[in-house]
Amino acid sequence: MQIMNERACTLCRREGVKLFLKGTRCETAKCAITKRNFPPGAHPWARTRHSEYRVQLREKQKLKRYYGVGEKQFSRDFKEAVRMKGNTGENLLLLLEQRFDNVIFSLGFAASRKSARQLIVHGHVLVNGRRCDVPSAKLRPGDAVGVCQRANVRALAKSFMEERASFPMPAWLDRDPNALTGRVSNLPVRADVSFDVREQLVVELMSK
Repeated sequence: MQIMNERACTLCRREGVKLFLKGTRCETAKCAITKRNFPPGAHPWARTRHSEYRVQLREKQKLKRYYGVGEKQFSRDFKEAVRMKGNTGENLLLLLEQRFDNVIFSLGFAASRKSARQLIVHGHVLVNGRRCDVPSAKLRPGDAVGVCQRANVRALAKSFMEERASFPMPAWLDRDPNALTGRVSNLPVRADVSFDVREQLVVELMSK
């Protein structure tokens, strides 16, 4: 667990931003970005050449790590974003926002997107009353999610929700904190994405 936690902090330091990989800890003074806001490695201040490719790659890696998406899934989402009408970069962001694991995290039922994926894979969260164990599933307006009836799982989800009470919930989601349920009320828009990312650079890299 310690190695895993250190790796999460290393990813944040590599990208130079908080990726919120460790839940509420990222909002405390223990956050790695607060304590050591410089790249990991033996020579973090060494002069590097900021080429166009390097800048684009860092934006892509930052986006993938923020949502916890692998290369294969990220490529699939990008291809789907290209097929959709409108701006490809915004389409990609909104597809990532609609992921099942991101919705569970945004509703506050998990400490991080990684813990949200664990809840989903183990069948502890339902979609429209049915078990769905696919974290990458895209939720649509009208879809309802809820924590299963197992007492220990509900207690855990409630504790996460209380810890993250200060975190703002996206406007496109509705939540019933007493019932531990949520609902997708609308499709997300670009303004709902608070993460600082230049998606056009990602599109330029993926289009090469």
